[in-house]
Amino acid sequence: MKTFKEKVNDLFNEQEELLTRPNRPVATNNGVYIRYENPILTAAHTPVIWRYDLNEETNPYLMERIGMNATLNSGAIKWNDKYLLVVRVEGADRKSFFAIAESPNGIDNFRFWDFPVTMPPAEDPETNVYDMRLTAHEDGWVYGIFCAERKDPNAPAGDLSSATATAGIARTRDLQTWERLPDLKSSSQQRNVVLHPEFVNGKYALYTRPQDGFIDAGSGGGIGWALVDDMTNAVVTEEKIIDSRFYHTIKEVKNGEGPHPIRTEKGWLHLAHGVRGCAAGLRYVLYLYMTDLEDPSKLIASPAGHFMAPEGEERIGDVSNVLFTNGWIADEDGTVYIYYASSDTRMHVALSSIDRLVDYCLNTPSDRLTSSGSVETLKEQIEKNKQIVSQLNKESQTTELCMNM
Repeated sequence: MKTFKEKVNDLFNEQEELLTRPNRPVATNNGVYIRYENPILTAAHTPVIWRYDLNEETNPYLMERIGMNATLNSGAIKWNDKYLLVVRVEGADRKSFFAIAESPNGIDNFRFWDFPVTMPPAEDPETNVYDMRLTAHEDGWVYGIFCAERKDPNAPAGDLSSATATAGIARTRDLQTWERLPDLKSSSQQRNVVLHPEFVNGKYALYTRPQDGFIDAGSGGGIGWALVDDMTNAVVTEEKIIDSRFYHTIKEVKNGEGPHPIRTEKGWLHLAHGVRGCAAGLRYVLYLYMTDLEDPSKLIASPAGHFMAPEGEERIGDVSNVLFTNGWIADEDGTVYIYYASSDTRMHVALSSIDRLVDYCLNTPSDRLTSSGSVETLKEQIEKNKQIVSQLNKESQTTELCMNM
């Protein structure tokens, strides 16, 4: 029978094997991005010292004392040549908190820092915080905008489920000490709010998601755009929708900005999530769009359908049939690391490049919004490809004749 010390050693050895497991690309891809075989973060990746009391006197059976349920919906940033994720960690008690995990290569060997983020509470303390978007802004601060959830004060007696969502705001210069700023002030509830990385007309620019309720978008028309004067007292006074929801599309129920957009030579590259209803409930997928370089509120490209959807084991988890993202990193060589969560349970990475993603956006047909329109789009591609195949066949026959002469 193993001693207590031997059991503790086993815990650390088993986790070390998990943390150092190499991650390999899957064998097949669609030419746009490459998925990787293993999740990069799971509940099992959270440190042993978080979950176990390692004192034999107070925990003789070596039980998990503080259970971790999921690692999901992570903001991302390149920091001191490391790939950092500000992870939403959900405990077994259902409370979420932020913790930073870092990797030397962005693909595997992610390790959590010893302590989770200490996020100062707002003036009106929230119950739960989650889904931070990180933006290194040109003003010199790194901002984190996240959902701050509170019990709905207007809920009927006995209703312990109704909640409100506001955009919590914090900033830091070192990712260790965070200054909490007042929550975003808006006439509607706000989730999935993202800070644009540059000033626009001398103001801070926000991508918003106005909604009537905590879950339902209601009259909220999609991804919004708002300019604010001061992030230390951010107030939305005017808001316009720049990426609308549409009936019978991947974003008919709601949609929301993922991470902040990436500047490219041909426009701002955006990654977002779209939600539709189906027999199994809500289905979350990811999609791309682009806006104008000079006017980031002007839509210039909107490919039809999803960019990524849950596949295989990604479809299984606490909230099944879901992909969600709020973090990506663009390296100087053009490589893009896309960090996404599956089914509110685990984190993954996919790799692409700025050139590929821009090409996808600018050259993938847009949604004509009807079945007949989709057929026309398909027929156009078939006709073009038939001509190309016919030409290739003629060239092949000519080459064969030349070789036989």
